[in-house]
Amino acid sequence: MVTAEPLSAAPLSAGTASSDIASPNTRIPDPARPSLGCRPHAYDEAHAEGPTGAPTLIGSVQRAMRLLEAVASHDDGAPAKQLAREAGLALPTAYHLLRTLAHEGYLRKEKGLFMLGAAAERLSSSGAQQNRRGMITDALQHWRDAIGVPVYFAVYREGEIEVVAVADTPGNPAVAEWADFRETGHAHAIGQCLLAQLDDEGRRDHLDRYPAYSITPYSVRDGRTLLRRLDGLGRMQPVVERQEYALGTVCAAFPITVGSTAATMAVSLPSHQAGRLLPVARQLQTEVGKLVGTLAFSISI
Repeated sequence: MVTAEPLSAAPLSAGTASSDIASPNTRIPDPARPSLGCRPHAYDEAHAEGPTGAPTLIGSVQRAMRLLEAVASHDDGAPAKQLAREAGLALPTAYHLLRTLAHEGYLRKEKGLFMLGAAAERLSSSGAQQNRRGMITDALQHWRDAIGVPVYFAVYREGEIEVVAVADTPGNPAVAEWADFRETGHAHAIGQCLLAQLDDEGRRDHLDRYPAYSITPYSVRDGRTLLRRLDGLGRMQPVVERQEYALGTVCAAFPITVGSTAATMAVSLPSHQAGRLLPVARQLQTEVGKLVGTLAFSISI
């Protein structure tokens, strides 16, 4: 298995300053609004400096960007109260910014939920994707350190198995991808868990493109055997494979169900530690259940 390249995603601080122009370390009250008919002074952001010589920052822009990041983490949209909480803003401030962003086309509102609008999508979708990937990588690294085993996150997208992120250490390395991971989904726990979440037509379509065959003495030998195994799995039951993909390694994967996305998280251990596999997998499953659907962990990438 190839380790996905770690991505950094340091979220903006969740300060709730009410100033429209704020230095990084101070809070300045909103200036008095100009009287009717007065023209505000032009502001040269490129040359403006704070009292210490550092460039000043536009507080309202910072808050708007935090809201956009929060909205981008919810493909199906989120209500204003939730977005305000995730962005660390007072609700009245969030409402004002959300209405402004919607007016400018960066957001749209449907049935009380805010989601990205056409203007935001035109800017770039890669930034929001990178931010979400970074949060996933950070979460995997946390669980890796807490549990002490390699942790994997993968999705099934457009007919393909995609390992999004992996967290391991030199002392506990991830499984090496010695056979193409997309083509051998029948053999490893991640692939089997993803295929188990598909309907019968989706499974057969995948196996038509990537037929099942033995890649170790322990692998399933054909698609019919695999389909019977998948049919026998419980809805949220971890999938366990012992040396089916890589000799000397055991793996367990469990499904993550959010919307229509098929996703999974998995752990691996040397085969001589097989007795730890299910307890570790269930511990991780419990922890992940606390975060799925929040800003801290989004699988919609």
